Amino acid sequence: METLSVYQGGIFGVVDDGKGLTPRKPRADAQRNRALLLKTAKAAFAEKGAAASLDEIARTAGVGAGTLYRHFPTRDALIEAVYRHETEQLVMAAARLAETHAPTAALREWLQLFVDYMATKHGMYEALNSIVGGISELHSASTEQMTRAIAKLIDRAAASGEIRSDFDPLDLLRALAGVANMSSGSDGSQAAKRMIDILIAGIRNPP
Repeated sequence: METLSVYQGGIFGVVDDGKGLTPRKPRADAQRNRALLLKTAKAAFAEKGAAASLDEIARTAGVGAGTLYRHFPTRDALIEAVYRHETEQLVMAAARLAETHAPTAALREWLQLFVDYMATKHGMYEALNSIVGGISELHSASTEQMTRAIAKLIDRAAASGEIRSDFDPLDLLRALAGVANMSSGSDGSQAAKRMIDILIAGIRNPP
């Protein structure tokens, strides 16, 4: 007999394989709908903040309101999911870049992506602040994930002898975030991206 379970805001089947209940993977169309809703919501929250309409997000994504609410039962759930998704994409990019780029080049490319992440977070500022109970736990978890991601890239570059290792990885993120926050919009992001090469030059080992 099949039962239903809730997983990450979506509903999927659970089957009994004789060894206990085993979650069934979400259908491909459900996964596509979720990804499309996250992408659409990201743009909507960045443009309209907390005033973004969930029904409008569903229409823009080309799905029914029921589909949105099956994946994200509340506005807070959707806002949090967008934020977590952006963080997860950034963390996964660190592993991907480590496989495809030279050590310091991987670090540089990841820092570029981090600046884009900061721009998304800034655009969603109003929506994030509308979450009941605040975002301190959400922010703490994302900071921990990103710190681990950049630390691995730094360890790899330091092991190659290209950069020093006697600094706090979080300091690079603080420096870029500070520059990005000094100016709103693309000006802040461009200034932060120009800062990346300066920061990397400062941590390089002398030839």
